[in-house]
Amino acid sequence: MIRAARSFARLITITRSLARHDALFLLQPYPWGAAAIRAAGLIFRRDPRSSTLRPGQRLALALTELGPTFIKFGQALSTRADLLGEQAAADLSELQDRLPPFPAAAARAVIEADFGLPVSSLFAQFNDTPVAAASIAQVHFAITTDGQEVAVKVLRPGVQAAFARDIDVLFWLAEGVERWAPRLRRLKPIEVIATFAAAVRLEMDLRIEAASAQEMAENFAGYAHFRVPAVDWQRTSERVLTLERVGGARVDDPAGVRTLGLAPEDVVRTAAEVFFTMVFRHGFFHADMHPGNLFVTADGTIIALDFGIMGRIDADTQRTLAEMLLGFLARDYIRVAEVHVRAGYVPMSKSVDAFAQACRSIAEPILGKPVAEISIARLLGQLFQITETFEMQTQPQLLLLQKSMLLAEGVGRRLAPQTNMWELARPLIEGWFQERLGPTARVADAVGGALDTLGRVPALIGRLDSLAMEIEQGGLRLHPETARLLRGGTPGRRWLAWLPWVLVLALLAILVLR
Repeated sequence: MIRAARSFARLITITRSLARHDALFLLQPYPWGAAAIRAAGLIFRRDPRSSTLRPGQRLALALTELGPTFIKFGQALSTRADLLGEQAAADLSELQDRLPPFPAAAARAVIEADFGLPVSSLFAQFNDTPVAAASIAQVHFAITTDGQEVAVKVLRPGVQAAFARDIDVLFWLAEGVERWAPRLRRLKPIEVIATFAAAVRLEMDLRIEAASAQEMAENFAGYAHFRVPAVDWQRTSERVLTLERVGGARVDDPAGVRTLGLAPEDVVRTAAEVFFTMVFRHGFFHADMHPGNLFVTADGTIIALDFGIMGRIDADTQRTLAEMLLGFLARDYIRVAEVHVRAGYVPMSKSVDAFAQACRSIAEPILGKPVAEISIARLLGQLFQITETFEMQTQPQLLLLQKSMLLAEGVGRRLAPQTNMWELARPLIEGWFQERLGPTARVADAVGGALDTLGRVPALIGRLDSLAMEIEQGGLRLHPETARLLRGGTPGRRWLAWLPWVLVLALLAILVLR
């Protein structure tokens, strides 16, 4: 009861912000939606700034006003074109994760509380003016006591408590959706909120971000054109992250890139190779690759920052994604449909031919454009829009990947508008596909499966030895229900009950012969 009252009070605040910015358009499809929007408009005064904006832009304003949790939630929603529509999702993808900075005294207090030392014991110089301030943390430049230039990320005070409160409200709303809107259960609202909550909780533990940075650095060890700043573990805690300070041109700045003597097309090619390697080689990718997190140096090395949002995909998902992308690029829509059914994304009860036709309907308008304008992320977004017709299950790991692809595409287009990074990556995908799924790979998988099966034989023989010893020492003790089955049953079917034991005796005979 207390939870419901608290959640309802927060819901009023949420409704007020959405109504002020005329951002309740998500309710329009429902029979009661129009009436609810009119009622909210009468109760809450609208912000005149919103009148000239698109729905997605108005929603972005409202979410920014609601604070850190909803800024992050808006960024997550930017992958859901099936819920918002393509334009609104694109508008949310530009939602800026920026808030006014908090006082330097508060940042120093967090550092001293986490390490139990004065700031001067850790840093010879600490710049009180932050260089970046986001919803969860802000960054200060500093010099360590041993002379290293570093960037110090400090968690925003009170953000963890605010997040816990807002997440509880989102769960409350998701539970209501699953209870009162059965047709929306296929979207798995509770699971989606749980995935979002888990991701942001990890993002608010800066030790996890440090571990992600180090893991990605190890994955790319020896790779010439991608680098991750080194972690200063001695000055890193749950609320403080200290990284090597790096510099370079923003990766979306063509003029800055040319000033370094680099060709923008070469930088896009490197970015495509890096993204491909993350997803298909490592299965661990940077899921927040916006321009502010990517820099390029004079030797063409791309440097990534901010490892708070990371994604993982397993080997099965890698194969599914590779087959799906190659199917789309080859315009083989039957293959695309079969991949979805085989992976369990679309129920087997649905027509493969009908789903293939639906895939064709969304792909042809996109793939028919000039190569530079083809958007694979947009293709995935439109694919999610046809999910309701084919009861396609939401795949959270693909939503995060789609978001990352969308950001990477945006960077590529701003840097080299006539170049398509996915066309650059296509030979890499085809080579990987042949390596992992070609005839040689299939033979290797078959041999590996056979060896795995053979590896289980000794354990099976051991169990048969135990069974033989038990029979020798006094027979088998049967469960009462099994004994009743052996005694009873109809005469014509009684032999079925004995069949498993006949098979066991046959195996024992083989064991004796061995």
